[in-house]
Amino acid sequence: MSEPITVHVWSDIACPWCFIGKRRFEKGVEQFGGDVTLEYHSFELAPDTPVDFEGSEVDFLAGHKGMPTEQVAQMLDQVTALAAAEGLDYDFDAVRHTKTLKAHEVLHLAKAKGLQLDVVERLFSAYFEQGRHVGHDEDLVAIAVEAGLDAEEVRTALADGTYRDAVEQDIAQARAYGINGVPFYVIENKYGVSGAQAPETFAQVLQKVAEEKAGAAEPAR
Repeated sequence: MSEPITVHVWSDIACPWCFIGKRRFEKGVEQFGGDVTLEYHSFELAPDTPVDFEGSEVDFLAGHKGMPTEQVAQMLDQVTALAAAEGLDYDFDAVRHTKTLKAHEVLHLAKAKGLQLDVVERLFSAYFEQGRHVGHDEDLVAIAVEAGLDAEEVRTALADGTYRDAVEQDIAQARAYGINGVPFYVIENKYGVSGAQAPETFAQVLQKVAEEKAGAAEPAR
């Protein structure tokens, strides 16, 4: 049996393309048909965001990107339609825009407990589909518990900032790689794939890597 292909993905919970990319990557893995190990890494698209932003997602993006509100609303409608094509039910009217630092800390705790993929799925859904707050400790505890994490362990990790350095290390590694947008996939520490690509694109890259690994594993004649 060949070893699984290792994929590291940098993403942000508040990134609509990251959730879409998650679905497309999963479909790409299905098309590929091989064994893939996936690990999520932290990236903050807007680290200066207040925990309690007063306003809508349109308000935030209009201010953050300096775009007219009508243009932002149109852009979000387009993203909502693309998300729907992947089976996702985005509700930007309900989104509670917030700083995602603590959500990333929870993801590192979840990784340590072997539950990261479940927690990242729940955080994306909480943010984009359910209108839940992912910036407050107790809201994060509730989401993490749904995935099987221990409530007190999550509270303690957040209160103590146990995984804050790990988040910063992820962000520093992203800078070192030259990543300035997410999602960004690093496959076998060799190939970088930027954006929520089509499943076929992910499948092709995974197949290429699998063939290269198989070739390297063949004994010399």
